[in-house]
Amino acid sequence: MTDPVTVFTFPQPTINGPLHVGHLSGPYLAADIAARAARARGERVVVTTGLDVHQNYVLTRAEREGLEVGAMTADFRDDIKDTYGLARIGFDYFTDPLGEEHTPIIRQLMNHLVSTGAAPLREVTLHACADCGRTLHESYLSGLCGECKASAAGGACEQCGSFTQVDTMVDPVCGRCGGEPRPFTATVPVLRMENHRETLIATWLRADLPPAVRDLIDRTLRAGLPEIALAYPTNWGIEGDGPLTGLRIGPYTEIALSDLYGVARAVDPDADDATGYLAALDRVDHLWHFLGLDNAFWYALYWPAVWAAAGVARLPLAGLVVNEFYTFDGEKFSTSRNHGITATELLRTSDPSIVRLFLAWDRPDRYRSDFTFNSFRAFADRVEPLLAGVHRVSEPLDPALAAIERARGESALRPSGFDLPLAVRSLLTLLAGGVHDTGSLRAALTGSE
Repeated sequence: MTDPVTVFTFPQPTINGPLHVGHLSGPYLAADIAARAARARGERVVVTTGLDVHQNYVLTRAEREGLEVGAMTADFRDDIKDTYGLARIGFDYFTDPLGEEHTPIIRQLMNHLVSTGAAPLREVTLHACADCGRTLHESYLSGLCGECKASAAGGACEQCGSFTQVDTMVDPVCGRCGGEPRPFTATVPVLRMENHRETLIATWLRADLPPAVRDLIDRTLRAGLPEIALAYPTNWGIEGDGPLTGLRIGPYTEIALSDLYGVARAVDPDADDATGYLAALDRVDHLWHFLGLDNAFWYALYWPAVWAAAGVARLPLAGLVVNEFYTFDGEKFSTSRNHGITATELLRTSDPSIVRLFLAWDRPDRYRSDFTFNSFRAFADRVEPLLAGVHRVSEPLDPALAAIERARGESALRPSGFDLPLAVRSLLTLLAGGVHDTGSLRAALTGSE
């Protein structure tokens, strides 16, 4: 019998820009730190991630800046992977839509969903812009969230996590030109999430989910789980083949399937078709997704529904580790608006150990927090002597208290009850008290060997 496998995932960033500090402070560093801590406990852990190339935010940026989209995405792909290296963020499997094998795998899995009847082709009503003709989804759709009335694009509301499409939004318009929605009919593969209600509820009942996610699930269940088109006529994304010729696979569906085969291949590198992927996933004991609250609908509701439709008999979701927004000088980090500091910029000008510790200490864990250079510099001035062991220990920490503090910090790095700020505070307390045996804390938090 093989050892049980725990899988940690962190989101595939949309490559319409470089990673910013807000990304690192949330799921990216968190997943890496949790994985290092789990391995130190002797657990078998694999970490997966990848890239999100096919949200139309990518094409929108290229068109607005007059860039060749292929060259732009390749440059951002390289920059993102460089950032992971600088930040000491590791992974065991990386799904790369710019690589040669990705598109055939996604097409294979999509055709599997259609041929098995899990996502039958149906004639549905979609919406296009009456002026420019774009199918209204993602960056091509703008309006107010029907639930919380915050400004939102198509997909999911960043404020409350609710699913957003033309029919669920207030005053929806084209996000590119402001045109009014025009309904049209198209034959597309459709996933009726309601068909998987019982499986999803059973998964949610046993999973470790934060209150904000449970609230989102409750709201969605009361309103009725949505019916979602898995592919549609549009101008960006993987082109379908066979029964899906003329359509492009929806990017959120693509990412759900990317996670499916990425996790499977991390567990069994020889898996190469739907049957093999399902067998590999059956070996996963616990699956933890690390994510920001703005992605809660996809990871908590849609991903499990797609996996259930694909034939995953036992959804291995153990829980979600979710962070709130991290702002920059009081405003949301934004790749599209170039607001914030890129992660590479900070990592190239500062000690990566300090960067990791500060972003973990200041992580928007259970409430929003705000990055400022003044706070970062003050933190660095305090912590650098502690890491170097050159500070004066005014009050040595009693060994009995040190053992308690070390255990508290290490416990805070378990995905259930995950609390990065607490773990950093435990480490700093140990170092300030002259304690050299920090257990697995220092290595996990700083990424140092």
